[in-house]
Amino acid sequence: MVRDFLISIYLLIVKVIFNIAKRAPQRKKTVFVSSFGDNILFTVEALKKQQYRGDIVILKEARCQFSFQEDKQTTVLPFQPKKPLAFVKSIYHLATSEKVFVDNYFGFLAAVNFKKNVECIQLWHASGAVKRFGLADPSIEGRTMKAKERFRKVYQRFDKVIVGSDKMAEIFKKSFDLEDHNILKTGIPRTDFFYDDHSQIEKKLRQQFSQIKGKKVLLYAPTFREHQLTNPEIQLDLKLMYESLQEDSILLLKLHPAVNSNFHNPYPEFIVDVSSGVHINHLLLITDVLITDYSSIPYEFSLLNKPMIFYSFDLEEYVRVRGFWEDYHTMTPGPVAYTTQEIIEILWEENFNFELIKRFSKQWNEFSDGRSSEKLIEAVYDKKTSRLPEFVSQH
Repeated sequence: MVRDFLISIYLLIVKVIFNIAKRAPQRKKTVFVSSFGDNILFTVEALKKQQYRGDIVILKEARCQFSFQEDKQTTVLPFQPKKPLAFVKSIYHLATSEKVFVDNYFGFLAAVNFKKNVECIQLWHASGAVKRFGLADPSIEGRTMKAKERFRKVYQRFDKVIVGSDKMAEIFKKSFDLEDHNILKTGIPRTDFFYDDHSQIEKKLRQQFSQIKGKKVLLYAPTFREHQLTNPEIQLDLKLMYESLQEDSILLLKLHPAVNSNFHNPYPEFIVDVSSGVHINHLLLITDVLITDYSSIPYEFSLLNKPMIFYSFDLEEYVRVRGFWEDYHTMTPGPVAYTTQEIIEILWEENFNFELIKRFSKQWNEFSDGRSSEKLIEAVYDKKTSRLPEFVSQH
């Protein structure tokens, strides 16, 4: 009840500011609201390549780790109530824009009513989905009617949702209660990264982490679990992995900040903490085997056709609490392990099914062909009119 009350106050403040700002003239402007950032980064770059002449405004949530470059065309603002002046400016930009891109669930959308010609495009932060979310999330049953109504209002703001596959399109339609006309099959912008030449990035990382030379690189990147905020633990038996694998392998750890802050590296010659400072896609370039669980990383890692191990020590509990779209063992393109010992044995055997990985990638990255960002801009903005003088900002 207290939570719903505080959210209601926040939304009321947003609504009042938005409705006042909405009286101002609409600008030739595109606003991006960023929680994760990578899809937005690629979309902004593609927009500029198409010689878009309007203003670009990027509103960053506190958790967004990306640094966007400002220039004469681009403004970057913190989108946080704790910074009231920037927050008011952010809402002004939202109220006077022509296009709005978001990359996550943003509650403020329940309080705004865009002008009729405004398009709101959802650049969701995952190429695929193991866990149920949105209206299909089992936990929604425990929420109040007011909260459920708020969720629906947010989802109704999505004019288009970007997908990389027909399979993900069906998931979005169920999760957000959308129709076919709401789906834009242009591919996931950030997957363009995997079609470019990144030999220099890989070379730089191998120099930065010189201890990986001549070693098999294992990357452990688990999904975040809510209880880790109060019980930050790594579920791997690091001692056993060190004793079993340290001669020919290196273990990279990509941990959530709640876990990483509590981590003290006991085997620096075997374990490299890469939890901050290096983008996950860059790490995937130098990774030989990915160890993960229910995260969305495998959907993009599969584009590299490299092996994966799914360490699901809490599978039964996770299925019960979060719910999956289909049987976990059927949908994973690699062996499932429940203990550290099983992970080690899988690594020793090296019996990976690469055809399964290819099929998995084809299924989930159906429309992600290296031109996703470009196709998105061409679909949302008419390519010809985006270069005409009337697109120039009217200040």
